[in-house]
Amino acid sequence: MTVEQIPSLLYSPIEDDLRSSVRSVLADHASWQSVLALTESVATVDQTLWRVLADEVGVTGLAIAEEHGGAGASWRETAVVLEELGRAVAPVPFLGSSVFSTALLLGLRVDDLLESVASGTRVAAVVVSAAQQVPRAHRSAILVGDSASAHVPGVLDALTADILLIPTAAGDIVAVEASDPGVRITPVVSLDMTRQLADIRVDGASARLLGRGTAASSALSTAWTITAALLASEQLGVAEWCLEAGVGYLKERRQFGQLIGSYQALQHRCADLWVEIAQARAVARYAAACAAEGSGDLEIAAALAQSVCSEVAVSAAEICVQLHGGIGFTWEFPAHLYLKRAKSAALVLGAADGHRARLGGLIDLTPADAPGSAHPAEEPS
Repeated sequence: MTVEQIPSLLYSPIEDDLRSSVRSVLADHASWQSVLALTESVATVDQTLWRVLADEVGVTGLAIAEEHGGAGASWRETAVVLEELGRAVAPVPFLGSSVFSTALLLGLRVDDLLESVASGTRVAAVVVSAAQQVPRAHRSAILVGDSASAHVPGVLDALTADILLIPTAAGDIVAVEASDPGVRITPVVSLDMTRQLADIRVDGASARLLGRGTAASSALSTAWTITAALLASEQLGVAEWCLEAGVGYLKERRQFGQLIGSYQALQHRCADLWVEIAQARAVARYAAACAAEGSGDLEIAAALAQSVCSEVAVSAAEICVQLHGGIGFTWEFPAHLYLKRAKSAALVLGAADGHRARLGGLIDLTPADAPGSAHPAEEPS
């Protein structure tokens, strides 16, 4: 990629307006108190917020063309929405439906399903287990004639799914209606209850073949890469909130008659975190731009984004808890929601060290070439 081809990492006026609209909706419908209350309820997905985002703001189909019922925007705008959803730890199936499933349906060119997903009237989920370094079909997922069967644990954003997109062990991708009598979706206790996982059991449900062979596997791989690239923006939003909350507390909390923000050690810690977040923002924005443009650098950008943003989000959440002292460790304060989201997001598409290994392979960096590694010829005898 030449200098002229490097995309702008700045937010456009349209993206700033979109951010403002989404942030306003989240302020009205997703206060941390309501999010916390929802995590302790039976239904952990905020259906009301989802309808507002779909109907009033129209963000559920940003990456889908207008002729298929979408907004005709791109993954860049989708990344802005994810950043705001991360700042609010909003319990909606945006990542699973509006990113992962949408990217897969776009790759497979399934126009009718795209229209329903774009409108937000139907939620789609890709039935692969979370925390995989690469998306693999579960060995139990099979297609026999027009019937599908599978037992897949730990599926992302499937609790409220209407459409299940199931990669099979044979390399096919099929769609199954979640309302089919042969489908059972069971919630599981998750570290992050704002994004509760679910176990999926499908026993002889009626299935529609969407793709097979190389085309299907390529679409799944690309969809996963796009999702990894855009998840970085959500992680960025988590980190931004944590820094702002921590600095805000330092400006108002007094100890021994003075603001704790006057202590140089705390100032330096926040300054270091600010630098890390600035770097993460650049990485996340580049990954989103590569996804939007279909860049040949997408795989590298996605691996780099997850390598950096996963750890920055977790670090920011941990520092936020610590800066708040005793109150930071309490259930009644929202810091734990952000720490859990940061931890779960760092694992949901594979851990950071796995992405670094993948990045090394993509840029032909062998372990012996890695910084700090001794060259074989230079090893002491």
